[in-house]
Amino acid sequence: VQLQASGGGLVQAGGSLRLSCAASGSIFSINAMGWYRQVPGKQRELVAAITSGGSTNYADSVKGRFTISRENAKNTVYLQMNSLKPEDTAVYYCNAGRYSGTSYVDYWGQGTQVTVSS
Repeated sequence: VQLQASGGGLVQAGGSLRLSCAASGSIFSINAMGWYRQVPGKQRELVAAITSGGSTNYADSVKGRFTISRENAKNTVYLQMNSLKPEDTAVYYCNAGRYSGTSYVDYWGQGTQVTVSS
């Protein structure tokens, strides 16, 4: 599975951005896709995830502001980020996971920088 992320950038507080992540390769077996973020010196954290069945999960810090969705025909997952705050500044990583036998395998896209100015 290969993941190509795009859509990061610089935005003022209160603004919006949309991240996209296109999957290719062995996509038929993907169980869930999501977005994580990381700032220097801290662990990577889950922002939002969506399963193949459409169930979603969000970090408490982004609930009500961010929306994750997927377009199966394009094998793409989106993260719509509204009401952005300076604390949302991070490198955002696309993630996909699938079962391989009894193991669960994670795949990562390249990071995309999101910077929110105050």
